[in-house]
Amino acid sequence: MTVTEAMEQRHSVRSYLDRAIEQDVISALTAEIEACNTESGMNIQLITGEPNAFKSFLVHYGRFRGVNNYIALVGKESDDLAEQAGYFGQRIVLKAQQLGLNTCWVAASYSRDKCTAKVQEGESLVCVISLGYGTTQGSPHKNKPLDKICAMDDTAPEWFRSGVQAAVLAPTALNRQNFYISQSDGAVRVESKENSYSKLDLGIVKYHFEMGAGKDNFTWA
Repeated sequence: MTVTEAMEQRHSVRSYLDRAIEQDVISALTAEIEACNTESGMNIQLITGEPNAFKSFLVHYGRFRGVNNYIALVGKESDDLAEQAGYFGQRIVLKAQQLGLNTCWVAASYSRDKCTAKVQEGESLVCVISLGYGTTQGSPHKNKPLDKICAMDDTAPEWFRSGVQAAVLAPTALNRQNFYISQSDGAVRVESKENSYSKLDLGIVKYHFEMGAGKDNFTWA
């Protein structure tokens, strides 16, 4: 499965089978997480066989079932930590999809105090990503019309079109797609409406855009 196919096939899944993740899958996912930590300086952690973070009223309210595994997005406190978490977290999400796993971004519907991730002094836990074999493959989210999320006309380069097509597949908070993409002379700008999760969304959208457009075809404004 290519990254593009993973973007197309990956949907949020909140209910999981009581099935342990195979060791070879854990090893492959761990390798990807280590690569992301090396590149980003973050402290992203894979937690397996741990159900307590997803046992609370908030979890039931969020309709999560059978969550025993999750990825904890931890990093050094900074203004761009949330954006980093979105960017590298989505890279790991798509790797998980390629490995046959299902995922869901979880910002609030879990017990933060029961999360077993190790958070060092000067670090913060941004959010977690539930992980496992889903009872379903999830459902596609509805997309806004392209003119609501990007500035594009007949003169737009093909790489920009491909980037936008990948970006609309990105998961965002409450599926609101509160972002806008524009480009001028190969410099791309992504703006996100200010809300609690706008920086997280921004990182996710940027990763999708890069995968669609090709990193060598543009620069970030």
